[in-house]
Amino acid sequence: MRRLPEFDDPPVIEVALSAQLEPLAGFRVVHFGLLWERFRDKGFRSVEEHGPLDSVLETFEPATREPAIQVRMFEDSPPPPRVWFVNEVGTELIQVQSDRFVHNWRKGRTTVPYPRYKNIRSRFLDELKMFEQFTAAEELGRFQPTQCEITYINHILAGDGWASHGELENVFTIWQNKFSDDFLRLPEDAGFALRFRIPDSNGAPIGRLHIALQPAFRGSDKKPVLILTLTARGAPAGNGIPGILSFLDLGHDWIVQGFTSITTPQMHRIWRKTDD
Repeated sequence: MRRLPEFDDPPVIEVALSAQLEPLAGFRVVHFGLLWERFRDKGFRSVEEHGPLDSVLETFEPATREPAIQVRMFEDSPPPPRVWFVNEVGTELIQVQSDRFVHNWRKGRTTVPYPRYKNIRSRFLDELKMFEQFTAAEELGRFQPTQCEITYINHILAGDGWASHGELENVFTIWQNKFSDDFLRLPEDAGFALRFRIPDSNGAPIGRLHIALQPAFRGSDKKPVLILTLTARGAPAGNGIPGILSFLDLGHDWIVQGFTSITTPQMHRIWRKTDD
């Protein structure tokens, strides 16, 4: 197996691991309170309420038949909301709705270093098991995973390596500020969106890696920042929780390799990439 690249000082500011499920028919608003009783003892003492996330499924049919991504809509009564359980310092949160379970790590305003994937995965696994046990105890419906998702959000600050939003060639290997004549110069800003198919062990597509870049300014000091989001989403690579973890591990590998592939050696040195 190929060894993954590692960075001692990566620009990641948030990681999310997610399992989508067939909607739990018995899930009601009251169950959020019962579930919080279990997670509050684990340090998640704050609660926030948000609108539910759409259920998104990666598909691989020809473009003339259906879109590559399907959004499942609810046609009857609206689903219960999405609730966040947040730890005291705001670095970790659990998101729950009737068809999704998510664990987030967020750097926020803290100086806490990125805890690494294996530690975030371990927390997600423990919490997902608790959620599965809760759905069984409360007889909410069958725990049936449909999609898995892992997301890394990176904030690449101006300074070392680049200064303005138009200098993407200093940060990304796929971008070149070259034109066929001298009419256009350095753009004010730019972004991009990429998609790559993720195959299973037999070469059949099991998911996709989505890469998106958005220029922005940091709120605290208006410093230019490039927001790079990498999301791997696809079907579970097996049944139940083991199938969820198998795809998340595969998706993590694709995110790390993909991040390394599209960023320049100059930035690798700034982020202190270790030898492969």
